[in-house]
Amino acid sequence: MRSTEEFAWVTLTTNDNYGLGALVLAHSLKRAGTAHQLAVLVTPTVSEAMRDRLKDVYNVVQEVNVLDSQDAANLALLARPELGVTFTKLHCWRLVQFEKCVFLDADTLVLKNCDELFEREELSAAPDVSWPDCFNSGVFVFTPSVDTFTKITEFAVQNGSFDGGDQGLLNQYFGDWATADIKKHLPFVYNVTAYASYCYLPAFKQFRDMIKILHFAGKLKPWLIQFNSQTKTAATPNEYAHAQDLIQHWWTIFCDNVHQSLTDNMITITITITIPITR
Repeated sequence: MRSTEEFAWVTLTTNDNYGLGALVLAHSLKRAGTAHQLAVLVTPTVSEAMRDRLKDVYNVVQEVNVLDSQDAANLALLARPELGVTFTKLHCWRLVQFEKCVFLDADTLVLKNCDELFEREELSAAPDVSWPDCFNSGVFVFTPSVDTFTKITEFAVQNGSFDGGDQGLLNQYFGDWATADIKKHLPFVYNVTAYASYCYLPAFKQFRDMIKILHFAGKLKPWLIQFNSQTKTAATPNEYAHAQDLIQHWWTIFCDNVHQSLTDNMITITITITIPITR
């Protein structure tokens, strides 16, 4: 495998709440013993205080604008404002200081070392649980390239996204993923959805020890779950009872590695509103 400086794990945060997810994600990667760089894209809505915390654990913290910058690609998207959030994620292809990257949504949690993903080619991803002939864009291997960024952006302007987000767009652009090369199909254990519907709950229980990356896709994020700071336990909803220990793991990393680095003001802004924590 190449020099660790040539490879990077990449995530994106658009506000301070997702910043909490990005911080826990970074520490989960470090706990798993990754040898590679960490990079996070931030939008102008992320506070300076949160950026400072991100700089403590990420090698690269890079601001990206959704529609405000004056480059041609952004200006083209002014005609399609609904693609703004989607476009932000596409900025990951601009990290050309790296040879290869793996994108992780900020609501993922790395449970085991996954550095072997950098042996995969673009665009490698795991099937989406709701439609396995599409990949889930919460975890994917890509090769940074300004040319690719431009092509995907132009494609977005011309074709939009069938689901209004980055997943629909990327599945349209990399439209042969399901059929062209099985080597680009990551095992599901690299992107397991925390919410296990009845159709795969037995499999979740059977293969849970093999899970490498857990994805808190959907509305319920770990940082929105009530947490008792005295007992150090998360009030896991019944529909997530099967993943209670994994949600607890997210909070353990938060308590051990993140909480003490936050200022009182940051805790008030980002946590107390939705997560009652006593000090």
